[in-house]
Amino acid sequence: MHTPEPDRSDAACGLQKEEQVFRPLSNIVSRANVTPQEYAAALELAASDFKAYWEEAAEELGWFKRWENVLDESEAPFYRWFVGGRCNVVYNCLDRHIDTPNKNKLALIWEGEPGDSRKYTYYELYREVNRFASALRKLGLLPGDRIVIYMPNLPETVIAMLASAKIGAVHSVVFAGYSAKALAERIQAAEAKAVITCDGYYRNGQVLKPKPVVDQALERLDSRLAEVEHVVVAHRAHVETPMRKGRDHWFDDLVRFEPPEALTEVMDAEDPLFFLYTSGVAGKPKGMVHAHGGFMVGVHRTLDWVFDIKPTDIFWCTADAGWVTGHSYAIYGPLMTGATVVMYEGHPLYPQADRIWRLVSRYGITILYASPTLIRMLMGFGVEFPAAYDLSTLRLLGSVGETFNPEAWMWFYKVIGRQQCPIMDTWWQTETGMFMISPLPISLLKPGSVGKPLPGVEADIVDGAGKPVPPGVRGLLVIKKPWPSMFRELYKDPAAYKREYWEKIPGCYYAGDVAWKDEDGYFWIQGRADDVVNIAGHRIGSAELESAVLSHPDAVEAAAVGVPDPVRGEAVKFFVVARSGAENVDELPEVLKAYVRQELGPMAVVQAVEIVDSLPKTCSGKILRRALKARELGMGIDDLPGLD
Repeated sequence: MHTPEPDRSDAACGLQKEEQVFRPLSNIVSRANVTPQEYAAALELAASDFKAYWEEAAEELGWFKRWENVLDESEAPFYRWFVGGRCNVVYNCLDRHIDTPNKNKLALIWEGEPGDSRKYTYYELYREVNRFASALRKLGLLPGDRIVIYMPNLPETVIAMLASAKIGAVHSVVFAGYSAKALAERIQAAEAKAVITCDGYYRNGQVLKPKPVVDQALERLDSRLAEVEHVVVAHRAHVETPMRKGRDHWFDDLVRFEPPEALTEVMDAEDPLFFLYTSGVAGKPKGMVHAHGGFMVGVHRTLDWVFDIKPTDIFWCTADAGWVTGHSYAIYGPLMTGATVVMYEGHPLYPQADRIWRLVSRYGITILYASPTLIRMLMGFGVEFPAAYDLSTLRLLGSVGETFNPEAWMWFYKVIGRQQCPIMDTWWQTETGMFMISPLPISLLKPGSVGKPLPGVEADIVDGAGKPVPPGVRGLLVIKKPWPSMFRELYKDPAAYKREYWEKIPGCYYAGDVAWKDEDGYFWIQGRADDVVNIAGHRIGSAELESAVLSHPDAVEAAAVGVPDPVRGEAVKFFVVARSGAENVDELPEVLKAYVRQELGPMAVVQAVEIVDSLPKTCSGKILRRALKARELGMGIDDLPGLD
């Protein structure tokens, strides 16, 4: 692995020459859940005994049986947290609130794209989850069974996730924009026994129908590897829907006569809670396995501290439930803290670019957690739309998923936050499960920086040999100690888990991101070091993209690279060698763009397809994607924000 020479240019160090620092407002600091003195003490405790720090965090939650050992490192990197503990994350999301004043507090405010809405108190959501949990049990689903959920942001999506966890099943939520092919791969990889979907939903003024996509996906399955026994379909758009007798069930029919109470399964702390499949450099989805105990501890502590959750907060994380942000900080985390959660079904620009601000104003949202892509998209429409709404209820803002460029940061801070709302720019991953590097409301803020590692997280910037690099020098971001909400394995692929994450930099978790650290210890993320394209915070492996385009008969070789996109951060450019004798080669780029969208879904944003005679390769035949990307950006290969 090659480490570039120290580079202190603007390209490497962002705003180092014109750094801006924003001090926390006194009224924010005085009301913060964690004072500067408490935070300093937490950092000191975590540095001296990180197990004691996380044990203290675990004691804030409800357990059926206390753990015997905080951390078992005997089979590292297959770490086990809260060994011997018995718990269930749903107990902490719902059950424990029913005997408190939270019982009749709003848990979920949901708004559909057409403007309809539904609201659930904690007690109402608890009862709905119990009914569906009983229905799942009657279908024969048992602890450990896998359930794929293929739905957009609907109340039934939340209910399905919580009910699956309540009975001890393992859910795997698949983004509703994925194609039948991608869905089939994830159903088969998870060996799912059931799929939960809906008849239709609203997106950008259209009704999309996921049930036919599910049917197509199930037709693709190899019955020797996975056989789905049940498909549950929730009503949303009330459109005509094909249903197979004996296999397909209407959600409403299943829950209609179920009782409002159901047993919460007692789980071992290390029992899997969910799988999330993310794109891998090898072309096939990787199943990240997260466990009940560690996940709930890490997510609860970090959300409570970073977003300073108060009993009066209305919290809106705009992420889709199909991504880890939707799991950790749109559903599980806020419900554990007893917050009121807002969820929106549709497109953020429908029917016009004021929809986000209208929702903030209508529901009095106090905390808004969004992606830089969304902020840049809304920034492009200027200040007219946000100026038309009362956004004064906002007290904290947040960012997630990708590098937040300083210009968009400042727009968010000044126009939306009125220079009164600190921005919590968080760095973390599907693999980490929780915030790893982030400021707190009491922190100094630097636009473009994600701040410093949180207590209990030991992060560093190193070269390819694992040696720490000096401030201002880019290197590889690593985590040096385990943390509770870390993913436990790649499902059924322990060798890849070790190889891809723990052996590239021995003794450290390899994050795959290039970053640098300033003299104050603030981290600045630059981009990916591996063959992954980050589109609006969604990571897609180059191999998966190339596999999609190469399934077209007129493409014989392909390379996919990420190129800058002013809104999404990155988009895809393909370099394709066409089949000899292919007809209408001039039209092939547009054909292939449409084909990839069909194969992978709309999240695979293809900016361009270039037909080439050949691709640059190493002596061993490996495609030199970095050479293509460097040429595309007009840079030398060593100037790219990555390491070989």
